[in-house]
Amino acid sequence: MAKKKKFYVEENETIDQCLDRMKKEGYMPVRRIERPVFKEELVNGEKKNIPAGREIVFEGKLMV
Repeated sequence: MAKKKKFYVEENETIDQCLDRMKKEGYMPVRRIERPVFKEELVNGEKKNIPAGREIVFEGKLMV
């Protein structure tokens, strides 16, 4: 088994559900990463990046 693993919070999943999933697999969260998600739109003939949401990733460490 890997000592570290990344867990992504899925679309229809809460943070608590993701943390429970980590615990069931035997991992403990050690780091939370939040990244913005952008989508490209054409506004007045110009390409603009519009915020479309966020991506939350937890880094988990294997519990001994």
